[in-house]
Formats: sequence, C-alpha cells, structure tokens
Amino acid sequence: MSDYHVPVMLQECVDGLHIDPTKTYVDVTFGGGGHTKEILSRLTTGKLVVFDQDPDAKKNADAINDDRLIFCAANFRYLKRYLRLNGIKEVAGILGDLGISSHQIDETSRGFSTRGDAPLDMRMAQSGVLSAKEVINNYEEIDLRKMFKLYGELNQPHKAASLIVHARSAGEIETTQQLMDALKPMAPRGKENRFYAQVFQAIRIEVNEELVTLKEMIEQGAEVLEEGGYFVIESYHSLEDRLVKNFFKTGNFEGEMNKDFYGNLLRPLKPLKSKPITASEEEIARNRRARSAKLRVAIKLPEVTQK
Repeated sequence: MSDYHVPVMLQECVDGLHIDPTKTYVDVTFGGGGHTKEILSRLTTGKLVVFDQDPDAKKNADAINDDRLIFCAANFRYLKRYLRLNGIKEVAGILGDLGISSHQIDETSRGFSTRGDAPLDMRMAQSGVLSAKEVINNYEEIDLRKMFKLYGELNQPHKAASLIVHARSAGEIETTQQLMDALKPMAPRGKENRFYAQVFQAIRIEVNEELVTLKEMIEQGAEVLEEGGYFVIESYHSLEDRLVKNFFKTGNFEGEMNKDFYGNLLRPLKPLKSKPITASEEEIARNRRARSAKLRVAIKLPEVTQK
C-alpha cells in the first residue's frame, strides 16, 4: 500500500485541517490511504469519512481495518449524499488531494500513462460509461479541438484534433501508442513528454468530468463544513487550482467579487493565505510530482459574515 501513492506535502495537508481529535473529517481522495492514516493517528473518538471510486483503493481501505473509518466507494461529487446516508450533517474539515495517483500512472494497463502501450481507457471508475477510446474515435473534430484547448491548454488544439480525425479515418485508434503516433508530427522536439502529458490530461479530464465534479464537491463541501471548519485542497495543474483559488477567495468559480449593501464579500469561506503553499526543495528532490503541487487552505466563515 505504501507504494500505491506517495502523498505530497503530507504534514502540511493534515496540519491544514487543524484537527480536533473528537470531531468528524473527510478525505475525498483516499487513494493509497497516506493522508487517511495520518489523520487517523490524530483522532481519538473522532470519525473519518473517505471517498474513492477506484476499486483498487477499496483494498487499501480494507487493509487499514479501523472502526473510526467510513469508506464510500463513490465519486466525491456525491459528498453530501453519502454524508447524509451515514447520518452526518456537518464536518470539521475536508481534505482533497486532486489529480491522478502514482498508482494509476504506474498501472499502465489503465491507459493513464504515456509510458508503454495500453488500451485507451482512462476511466477513474471502471463502471464509467465514457472511455478515452470513445472520446478519441467518436468526438467531432470541433469537440476534440475544444477539449484540447480548455483541458490540455495546447498551443495548436486545432492541429491535434485534425491529426486524430485523419488517423482514425484509416481505422479505430485503440491504444495509447497509436494515439501518440497520430500526434507525433506536432510533438515539439525535446518536449515530447510534456506535450503528450497535456494531451492525456485533456482526455482524462473529459472522460472523468474532473472539473465538473470538482466544482460540485467544493460547493457541497462549503455547505457541510461547520463554522470555523477547514477546507484543504491540493492541486497539480492550473485548471484545478484556478477553481479552488477563485471559490476560496470569492465564493464563485469565476472569481467575481460580489458584495452586499455594506461592501462585505458574499462568500462562505476565507483563504488563510493569498498564495498557495508549495513543496520544499528537499521534497521535490525526493518526489518529482511535488513540483507542480499547490496547496490552499480556507476556513468556513460564520453565517453573519456571509451576509
């Protein structure tokens, strides 16, 4: 289980929750259980609710075997529903470590990795209807272009879409290698890995509706947090971080400063710092994934402050 995923800024993430050992907390991205085990070590009579839709993660949860742990085999977009099912109305803190786990990248058969050759899948939940194969082979060129522009932030999304449509006209694109071969003519020399990572990111976000589900989780999280509770989110690319930053600061994902008659910001949360927390040079040297990590912490404001 320890090799499943190496948590980035583990102590900083859990410290951000300001744990009261008697209260209830949520880890919306269980994964290998690294954060979960650290949180449990700081609880006495408190409870920890964890979410993960990946069946591999369920095995890690079973291995922990702790009565204080409640595992929800679901996407975190159903946060409120599952808390309600477990009779929980409010929580003292919520932690989210976004993105893809080290395990999912290393498990090349899932199609998340640019290393090796695997079927085009990229579904976080194996029960998901939409796969990367369907996106690549069935999306209209204009939709592929939009996906690569919004989610991959490619410099030439139209060219990527065109190359894919041309390649699939000769037969279905079924594997990750076939996809990379189709896009090879536009891969910048010396920066191929970064280019393919952007392409795979765009497809993965589309397949799993990652930005949509993130928005839903954040809005629900702001509702179920108790007054003075802490919301801790760690992200790994600008698309996610922008949504987190905007909502923590303004209460909406557009970053619009909506104020009441008295000039007070209408927002449920307040960020503890204006800039994100980043990993130390020592941690980055140990774990390359830490380079892009941005950690933000916000506190739930009293109702009177929100009006």
